[in-house]
Amino acid sequence: MSLVLDPAAQDLLFREARTANTFTDEPVTDEQVQAIYDLVKYGPTAFNQTPLRITLVRSPEARERLVRHMAEGNQAKTSTAPLVAILSADNEFHEELPTLFPAFPQAKDLFFSERPAREGAAALNAALQAAYFIIGVRAAGLAAGPMTGVDLEGVRKEFLDGDHTPLMVVNIGRPGEGAWYPRSPRLAYDEVVTTV
Repeated sequence: MSLVLDPAAQDLLFREARTANTFTDEPVTDEQVQAIYDLVKYGPTAFNQTPLRITLVRSPEARERLVRHMAEGNQAKTSTAPLVAILSADNEFHEELPTLFPAFPQAKDLFFSERPAREGAAALNAALQAAYFIIGVRAAGLAAGPMTGVDLEGVRKEFLDGDHTPLMVVNIGRPGEGAWYPRSPRLAYDEVVTTV
């Protein structure tokens, strides 16, 4: 059985897509980011909680502050990418649930009144949304360089507040020269899928 999605789109989103390590200097516009978000906001999360928050790092001063928190091997990539996004989980997402999940507005208090429950749910569901975001960047014809090689606590203190937990930093732009490392192996279907 083949997939319904056009093979060229499959390649763009998955087979040919890689983590970019260099970028051209072509800017990434607010309109492009808006289009990416307007697509990926439809990806599912539990109770439609949508806890992902995106901080765009555009100013040279903010970029310099961020680069200090990156692992040494990620500093040059982050300092030269046209756009950098900090993806974080909003641990107070439950405040939006009566609007976002009107079919069950009491979910806010029934399931998420305690901070530890919110933090766990926010981390899992924001990670799902981060994956959607990366695929959305690819759908826009751009390359993404997601990284967790970063002092996340330092990023939280520098850019966020106590209600937001940073998950990763994503460099975004058009791939530059030598952007790709060779494709790493993937596990085969029968190594991953078990039928019971």
